[in-house]
Amino acid sequence: MSIKTPEQSRTIMTDLVLPSETNPLNNLFGGELLARMDRAASIAARRHSRRIVVTASVNHVEFNRAVPVGSVVTVEAKVSRAFRSSMEIYLDVWIEDRESGQKTKANEAIYTFVAVDETGRPVEVPELTPETDLEKERYNGALRRKQLSLVLAGKMKPAEATELKALFV
Repeated sequence: MSIKTPEQSRTIMTDLVLPSETNPLNNLFGGELLARMDRAASIAARRHSRRIVVTASVNHVEFNRAVPVGSVVTVEAKVSRAFRSSMEIYLDVWIEDRESGQKTKANEAIYTFVAVDETGRPVEVPELTPETDLEKERYNGALRRKQLSLVLAGKMKPAEATELKALFV
């Protein structure tokens, strides 16, 4: 299995926000945005693993800015770290100003996907080597986020979460 880079999984989905997708304030429903992010993350995970992938968790979502009706919204997804069979996907959401065309970061999220075979059993995925400073930052943070999730779920003892402990020592 060859080592891959985050760029090889990069997925960009751009679409228009329609009135039927908005709340009474004429902003994109949060659930609609989550679905768009799930689809983009799924494509990125599949590009990395070249396998069937399933959503394991939505680890983090930030709704920092409303996405108004008529906006052009772009969801960008990349695998930030690959573990044995799981992949963390980091997503950035951008909205484009209608008049200037300037893009502003509106939201971000972190999803986890697992690669599976045709029977639904987890399968190994390729390793990931980050290249840019941002990719390296997200790659390093992914291990801490995974350890925190495992500790909170009771699947890892806090003393074993070495990367997480290093933040406090």
